[in-house]
Amino acid sequence: MATLSVLDLAPITQGGDAAQSFRHTVELAQHAEALGYRRYWLAEHHGMPGIASAATAVLIGHVAQQTRTIRVGAGGIMLPNHSPLVIAEQFGTLEALYPGRIDLGLGRAPGSDQATARALRRRLDTDPDQFPHDVVELLDFLSDEPRQVIRAVPGRGAKVPVWILGSSLFGAQLAAMLGLPYAFASHFAPAQLMDALEVYRSTFKPSQFLDKPHVMLGFNVFAADTDAEAQLLATSMQQAFVNLRTGRPTPLPPPLPGYANHLAPAEKAMLDSVLACTATGSADTVRRGLREFIERTQADEVMVTSQIFDHAARLRSYEILAGLLG
Repeated sequence: MATLSVLDLAPITQGGDAAQSFRHTVELAQHAEALGYRRYWLAEHHGMPGIASAATAVLIGHVAQQTRTIRVGAGGIMLPNHSPLVIAEQFGTLEALYPGRIDLGLGRAPGSDQATARALRRRLDTDPDQFPHDVVELLDFLSDEPRQVIRAVPGRGAKVPVWILGSSLFGAQLAAMLGLPYAFASHFAPAQLMDALEVYRSTFKPSQFLDKPHVMLGFNVFAADTDAEAQLLATSMQQAFVNLRTGRPTPLPPPLPGYANHLAPAEKAMLDSVLACTATGSADTVRRGLREFIERTQADEVMVTSQIFDHAARLRSYEILAGLLG
């Protein structure tokens, strides 16, 4: 049966701020650790009024310091924004501080718009095929005997598992070629999920990192004591997603009863499409949805995100979920 992990987008809620988000992140990480979740990942986003995890490595260190056993990592670091050497140093430092607990997921998207990319001082005319070269360079920096003259200190010899993230066939092909574990962003971009899994599994080449394919899939869960309550909780993320896709990104809004009734047909269709990998409801409803997803995809791990406005309800959602796969 698949292992459960947590993807925390460090939501900034309407009326809240980043400091509150970080307090909630620590509380959720400690909660997830006590409930037996395997990993706790944070994602790099920039210029997003509803996401506080821009300084991803800093926040990973903060969470790792406040927990004891759960693996903490990046889902992911957007490598086009950084030099491989800097990421090797950052995650080599984290691994030295919290040995055996740090993961590094790498994404090809910039996690921002072009104006933000310029502010990050990264070139926008970079060869689109540069990402694989950067991944190989980063893996070399983390190896015991790097081929490069420059050494990552800390970083050299750090035993940090590297994952390739993706939402298309590109990441699946790269992860398979390098023999790395693969995480697919099915929680918001499920269109090519089954094709990507087929490509990854059928072309996987065993490596020093992994002897067989290993897949982790994103999945949205809104669990509550009743279906009606869970459906109401889910409207916060639905609002946030529609706002983002229509060019009006906002902090995570409070639930809105009857929200779907106010949507245009195109907006409803968009939500149905991008949030297809979602289970919303009571424990029984979520159990059915999650089991169907795992049976269909044969996922090794499921990384769950629950974008819920009320922090107590969010903790409760993960609590309900934790007992479902036993």
